[in-house]
Amino acid sequence: MGHYTKLSIGRRLALLLGLLYAGLGNVAAQRAPRPAPASQQGAFYTGKYPSLLREAGYSQADIDQKVAQAYHDVFEGLNKVYFEVGDSMAYVSDVKNHDARTEGLSYGLMVAVQLDKKEVFDRIWRWSKKYLQHQSGPLTGYFAWSINTATLKRNSEGPASDGELYFVTSLLFASNRWGNATGINYYQEARRILDAMWQKDGTGDVHNLLNTQHKQISFVPVGDMYNWTDPSYHLPAFLEVWAAYAKDGHEPFYRACADTSRAFLHRACRAATGLNYDYTEFSGQPHATKWAPPAFRYDSWRVPMNIAMDYVWFGKDKAWQQQYARRFQGFLRGKGLHTFEDQFNVDGSRPDFILPAGNVKKLRHSLGLVATSAAASLMRQDQQLAFVHALWEAKLAPYEDGYFDPYYDGLLYLFSLMHLSGKYQAIKPAQP
Repeated sequence: MGHYTKLSIGRRLALLLGLLYAGLGNVAAQRAPRPAPASQQGAFYTGKYPSLLREAGYSQADIDQKVAQAYHDVFEGLNKVYFEVGDSMAYVSDVKNHDARTEGLSYGLMVAVQLDKKEVFDRIWRWSKKYLQHQSGPLTGYFAWSINTATLKRNSEGPASDGELYFVTSLLFASNRWGNATGINYYQEARRILDAMWQKDGTGDVHNLLNTQHKQISFVPVGDMYNWTDPSYHLPAFLEVWAAYAKDGHEPFYRACADTSRAFLHRACRAATGLNYDYTEFSGQPHATKWAPPAFRYDSWRVPMNIAMDYVWFGKDKAWQQQYARRFQGFLRGKGLHTFEDQFNVDGSRPDFILPAGNVKKLRHSLGLVATSAAASLMRQDQQLAFVHALWEAKLAPYEDGYFDPYYDGLLYLFSLMHLSGKYQAIKPAQP
């Protein structure tokens, strides 16, 4: 009797514990975030990058040739913007403005790591570090944003935050692609910039690249320019990459900044046209500068390409991003697919003030905006891929009036072809 009673209690206890654990398991399963269906996940998770150029009917051989030709024209051709210096260095120049700037140098790094051109990457990095990176003082770790390529005299000591944003991301990708034992420790160089950034506490009026109160990238992390922003500097995809690969203990902050950038872009891009101001407050409202009244101009061209990158890589804001692409491309289509100009008031009207490009003051159908508006097709609202075909047919060549910008037009053209061919990716560490 006693033995039977103990056995029954034991069995009942085991049964109750089993039910309890099963219930807890169900609760845990309900609380655990469920992965999104593969069709809704970004390419960062799936590894599948779309090629809209293939979808548009072009052969892979022709696509590869198109990208290779664009790279050749920008980096090697008669009108190149990439110049080698000695045996181990090189720079990218904004030839129309006779300088090298962190924007173009860091773009050059990104092109090189994406297309697996290690020597080009290493040359640009060595030159940038030697001539532009501050090695002491309040700006330590940051880069002077512009230098005269003839005299090697800096035009400014202060940084422009987008340069550091691209430097860090390119270095993290280089670390993932090539490792850190081939002459340059790419990860260590990325961390040097980031660690220096986190040490900026306002001393000398120098701050973090990311405004820590607003969780948004600053226009310049120095003085009052720390307190406003440039919508084209908002690359939530890059901040997600920092969260994944920087490993500096600030991962939650970077993810929060990525989400804040997505919310900011909702406010910054005007409802009817999708257009944004070149410079804004953190609220998305316009910020006037001494060099131009607020409008959609050269910096703004990059925004559709940046939003498309985030759509493809991470897919965390797809509904709004598709709506944005529909409005933005719809506005340009209304201005004429092959004739839309390159500066607008955000309501879509023509601005009274035209910002010059170099010494040329003229509205035109610019290749740079043709390119980034085609990249917006990645958000799946360009049903006939008309913008993609328009970019394919466009030429990186002088305009009819002789004006030519192989630097800004050329780099945006190359970036957009890379995006549309699936060759611009979030580079992960090589699998062992």
